[in-house]
Amino acid sequence: MNGGGEGLAAPATSGAAVSPLEWKFSQVFGERTAGEEVQEVDIISAIEFDRTGDHLATGDRGGRVVLFERTDIKDHGGHRRDLERMDYSISRHPEFRYKTEFQSHEPEFDYLKSLEIEEKINKIRWCQTANGALFLLSTNDKTIKYWKVQEKKVKKVCEMNVDASKSMENGSVASSMSASSKPYLANGACKESPISSPSNDTSFPSLHLPVVVTSQETSLVARCRRVYTHAHDYHINSISNNSDGETFISADDLRINLWNLEISNQSFNIVDVKPANMEDLTEVITCAEFHPTHCNMLAYSSSKGSIRLIDLRQSALCDTHSKLFEEQEAPGSRSFFTEIIASISDIKFAKNGRHILSRDYMSLKLWDINMDSGPVATFQVHEYLRPKLCDLYENDSIFDKFECCLSGDGHRVATGSYSNLFRVFGCSEGSTEATTLEASKNPMRRQVQMPARPSRSLGSLPRVLRRGADNSGADANGNSFDFTTKLLHLAWHPSENSIACAASNSLYMYYA
Repeated sequence: MNGGGEGLAAPATSGAAVSPLEWKFSQVFGERTAGEEVQEVDIISAIEFDRTGDHLATGDRGGRVVLFERTDIKDHGGHRRDLERMDYSISRHPEFRYKTEFQSHEPEFDYLKSLEIEEKINKIRWCQTANGALFLLSTNDKTIKYWKVQEKKVKKVCEMNVDASKSMENGSVASSMSASSKPYLANGACKESPISSPSNDTSFPSLHLPVVVTSQETSLVARCRRVYTHAHDYHINSISNNSDGETFISADDLRINLWNLEISNQSFNIVDVKPANMEDLTEVITCAEFHPTHCNMLAYSSSKGSIRLIDLRQSALCDTHSKLFEEQEAPGSRSFFTEIIASISDIKFAKNGRHILSRDYMSLKLWDINMDSGPVATFQVHEYLRPKLCDLYENDSIFDKFECCLSGDGHRVATGSYSNLFRVFGCSEGSTEATTLEASKNPMRRQVQMPARPSRSLGSLPRVLRRGADNSGADANGNSFDFTTKLLHLAWHPSENSIACAASNSLYMYYA
């Protein structure tokens, strides 16, 4: 992989340089055996940690949501508050286990538009927990659902009216009355336990009702509480929870809608970039994200490589932005692919809300929301692919949408690449950290410290790919790559150096 921090414009965070982390494999879920064919429906399409990091959710192309829970804290008596007091840099080995799964979405067909709606989960977002229950939002292209996952104790019937010892083999209780000295009635009651009537002259048999008791066994129940639908004409590309705990946004190519969690039949359109004449359309919305602490602020990215920060207090329809973040194009650098590779596939706010991380096809960019002149740091991810853009366009790889994430302390950023590789960059002042890892439990997996500058010129790169040819080769550092395998989805633990990433149908966990 070429150059770690090439084009580093300015330090992202102040303070002394942080030493590079040594990443170690932790766990894998769903890894296929040698020769096993991966089913399309099993490929992971979304990953998300909850706010505490104790739960992890994945969604797949089959419309399922799978939940994992952390066990090393619970098993060893650790307490969340104790962990929060610990230094972030202390290495811990987080362990997760499968918790439950449920079918979130089913394939549908829109008869009015003659359009198939896939069940694939596009995004998952955790909501605030309450009374020990977990809440989350999941969405496919058209429909958002609000789920409640709760442990419920199993109820069992422990006492029956039927006295098995007095019953005959055919199960007839009434016929056993003549064979017993104690006359049992049809309901299983015995006449030896009379209930006196108010007049005390007639006896009635006692009535034994079945007793339902709550056992110590528990089962997880996922229940859909709300369904938010019929609000998007185009495919939903992102959803984001607000810090107020009551609202969330959903975005498609041309609009962003604001919802209240408790109201499913009404939403407010807060951003609309659809022109009066669709022929005048020049850019579309690619991702939208609420500010982590300011409930009135959100950012959305576009296919032209720009990020707009909007303030909901300015107007009901936020067609005008309060700030625009975009990098100026170098003179003479424009080509047919310029706009395609500039399209932002993902944005994330830093935990403190000061920085925004964006991912386009070639690079990661870190933006300071107080400085709109340009990114404060640029990390080259796919610079070695620049000579291959024509072939990447032909096989549609150039349209792959890679996600990005930041560490909770803001010192590092991460994103995925081809050959199931992911990159981790240091973004603190003076850091040259640029690590490449392969999502694999193989102990011989690649972990290479990259220099801050390219080690070889672009002219020495291998030949460009040809359509129908072998989609593998080598990058500028001699590492082989494969365009048929790609790591699109990953998430960073909110308070520890731990990364969850998806390679096809497998979920890999790494820690440092």
